[in-house]
Amino acid sequence: MRLAIERVAGRRPWPPRCSEFTERFWRALAEGRLTTTRCAACARLAFPPRPFCPHCWHRSVEWVELRPGGTVYSSTVVHAAPAVFAHEAPYRVGIVDLDDGLRIATRLLGVAEGFAVGARAELVVLAYDDGPLFAARVRG
Repeated sequence: MRLAIERVAGRRPWPPRCSEFTERFWRALAEGRLTTTRCAACARLAFPPRPFCPHCWHRSVEWVELRPGGTVYSSTVVHAAPAVFAHEAPYRVGIVDLDDGLRIATRLLGVAEGFAVGARAELVVLAYDDGPLFAARVRG
């Protein structure tokens, strides 16, 4: 399922490192797909994607696409941000339990007054001029 793509002017404040292995992840994200790896031996997912299974250490993994929905597990507002993010402060980050069973840390967007942990969230692609990042848009 495709993630909504939201254009963001400018460059990413802290561009991620891209390796030969992670290039596939970033290319898929730019297309609106969130992918990760699943172990061929124990079938468990890993995020971020890894060339080996962090659960059983098996070296055979396959790429799978994740569904974009999830539930906010926790959140906080960053007021004293690192220098590269200072122009964006205050901003909200959180932990989202994806419907596919992974728990990820991400930026939270669209948080309204009365926001509560347990709210539904949808992952989105933030398409900066120099590449993508992902975030979660809180519903309702």
